[in-house]
Amino acid sequence: MARCAFVSFRFGTTDGVSIVARQWMAQFRSFGFEVITVTGDPDADRSVPGLAIGAADAPTDGEVAAALADVDLAVVENLCTIPLNVPAALAVGRVLAGRPAVIHHHDPPWHRRRYAHVTELPLDDPAWRHVTITATAAAEMAAHGISTTVIHNGFDPPAPGDRPGRRRDLDVAEDELLLAHPVRAIERKNVPAAVALAQAMGATYWLLGPAEEGYGDELDRILGSASCRVIHRPCDDVDDIYAAADAVAYPSTWEGFGNPPIEAALRRRPAAVGHYPFSEQLRALGMRFCEPDDADGLARLARSADPVWLDQNQRIAEHHFSIDRVRADLGALLAGAGWLP
Repeated sequence: MARCAFVSFRFGTTDGVSIVARQWMAQFRSFGFEVITVTGDPDADRSVPGLAIGAADAPTDGEVAAALADVDLAVVENLCTIPLNVPAALAVGRVLAGRPAVIHHHDPPWHRRRYAHVTELPLDDPAWRHVTITATAAAEMAAHGISTTVIHNGFDPPAPGDRPGRRRDLDVAEDELLLAHPVRAIERKNVPAAVALAQAMGATYWLLGPAEEGYGDELDRILGSASCRVIHRPCDDVDDIYAAADAVAYPSTWEGFGNPPIEAALRRRPAAVGHYPFSEQLRALGMRFCEPDDADGLARLARSADPVWLDQNQRIAEHHFSIDRVRADLGALLAGAGWLP
């Protein structure tokens, strides 16, 4: 059986890269690959500690080569794209030079202000196939001399979710408007705008993710001064998140992709969405969102949903972002490269 290694800093968390990688792993297994994971995490099938974000020591080429020695195909998830561990990326690039590899790009350096100076990444090699998750990223990669295939993130069909149970768990009353903000708390997620939206709606603000990237003090200040009720608690069940919520806040100033607007559309929840590049592509497909400061409009939709609006969003999301679509696109990519088992 052909062996495929998924390589990254880590897997197994709730970040978008890990979620999409797990979906891809399932598709590769269905194509007939044995799938293994190679990361800096000790829970990986093959752990190379130097691949981790913030690793004290860079991995040696020998360590990476040993982990990938018997691998027929590698799928590199963002590690050779975003400069969270440049020495690890360069080591992986050297080991995979001339070998079959799919380089899956989620966050190019120029998407983050603090990484804009980095020129070592993304890496390229004639033997590789590159995949971006949006047409915008594909055009940007082309400007850097890298040809890519666009494969959008895919989404599993939603399950109903446990609205009464999750709201009881959060101590949210039946008639209490609940505005979910399903993100990590970092600057570009625009927590102040989401809190302001909840305040203007008369809603309870539910932030799901932790503070990261040194945002903890600022988050404490924002939440501490909020005039609405605030819940800051995680939930691992995506269906329960949207079942419990009446509306979704996603006023991000930047996203490489951004799952929540599509997740909300699939589960028929209205959302207020910022104007980052991929959200404009969603709008161009016909999806409808409230403006991030349209509290009255979002509150009306939250209390009395517009079936035409929600039907349209759901239909577009199901057509363009299904797992079946991902499988077809991946199959075509691998067949074209001659890499199917």
